[in-house]
Amino acid sequence: MISRREGNARHIHALDERAEALGPKPGMGVADARAMHPALEVVEADPAADARLLAAIAGWCDRYTPLVARDGADGLFLDIAGCAHLFGGEEAMLADVAGRLAQQGFDVRAGIAATPGAAWAAARYGLPPVPRGTEAAALAPLPLAALRLEAATVRGLESVGLRRVGPVLEAPRAPLARRFGRGLILRIDQAVGAVEEAISPRGPVATLSVERAFAEPVSRLQDVESLVPALAGSLEADLERRGEGARRLELALFRVDGAVSRVAVGAARPVREPALVERLFRERLKTLGEEIDVGFGYDLVRLSVLSAARLDPQQADLGESRAGGGEKIAFFADRVRARLGERALLWTQMAESHVPERAVVGLPCAAEAPAGSPRLVPAERPIRLFAPSEPIEVFATEVPEGPPLSFRWRRLIHPVARAEGPERIAPEWWLAEAGVRTRDYFRIEDRQGRRYWIYREGLYGIEPPMPRWFMQGIFA
Repeated sequence: MISRREGNARHIHALDERAEALGPKPGMGVADARAMHPALEVVEADPAADARLLAAIAGWCDRYTPLVARDGADGLFLDIAGCAHLFGGEEAMLADVAGRLAQQGFDVRAGIAATPGAAWAAARYGLPPVPRGTEAAALAPLPLAALRLEAATVRGLESVGLRRVGPVLEAPRAPLARRFGRGLILRIDQAVGAVEEAISPRGPVATLSVERAFAEPVSRLQDVESLVPALAGSLEADLERRGEGARRLELALFRVDGAVSRVAVGAARPVREPALVERLFRERLKTLGEEIDVGFGYDLVRLSVLSAARLDPQQADLGESRAGGGEKIAFFADRVRARLGERALLWTQMAESHVPERAVVGLPCAAEAPAGSPRLVPAERPIRLFAPSEPIEVFATEVPEGPPLSFRWRRLIHPVARAEGPERIAPEWWLAEAGVRTRDYFRIEDRQGRRYWIYREGLYGIEPPMPRWFMQGIFA
């Protein structure tokens, strides 16, 4: 029995079959249930763990359709339009989903209908597949909760003698809307298909996908790696027909016990050659080899194009190699990122800010350069900047807002020989971040000729608390 705290009391949230057979019901107080049966075992609900489990099940359901959406805390919607024939029809697909989840230890209730509302009711009330146009007849004998109504609306309808869906469907709409609101009418129309109800997939749908199913599970990553060229070859023809190349690909590995491993790689330039795709995944799988748990093996492997870009054919001159210098560099960057991560190689882009840590951003090599890059011309800046800046201890200043006469940094005292500044830099007013204050920057040279870039954060008497000093960078 699983309990959940509501206010100062604990109530039953869910029960297994044995506990439910003893009489307790969801919503009953835990104290009352234990008074009836002291031997009941009670476990506190963990909503975060339940959400992670439901997300894992939704990821596994990608083997049936890419359009998987969450429904509350305990349900999923699968849009199987155009997919059911791949599994022998709707009823065969329904049996396959329920059977596989039951083998994984889940108590499953599933239903099929032409509308999400009718499918929701079919799953929870054990209806057979509901063909389009028969939703009203199938829902008529069910209780009002089958329309996904709020508890207050259900109580109001029951108070006037409407306890089943059929009488509500036949009742005049205008009085229902005036008394119970437009939400009731919307739920009715969604259930019977008068109003289209779209489901929102958990993530973006792949542009193209190819997969390979196995009668016997594959238990070695080397075998999976050997499948990548064949899968990429199937994608190559479709990509060429569309005049595109893949910028990001994903290899999804579906384990027989329901776990799903996903391996993604990116490309700086669009690619579609199977050999290049294979080498990218080979680098990535070498890195993740110890992290991927093969378990009892994979029964389905899928290669998907998550994003694509235009790739026009190019005619090479006689004697010219197939890959030019730019392509070789791009592929080298792709291999490094596949082995070491997306941010292993970065290119810098100027940003619209004078604050040093915001003036330049690092973008992955595969990212497209944004149009209209800002062109701020900064003042003299050191080559080496510290991130984050390091605090220093200032012993004296020429005037309250002048440069220091000496300072301590990394346990050494540096007497100041020359100083230039201040250069005042304030954060952007439209960002208004808490804790970011005005800075006065100084270019400092000590008696050994070493040059530093330091700043005072805060203004005396204007921006409390007292100003502090930091080392921002070192000049070459």
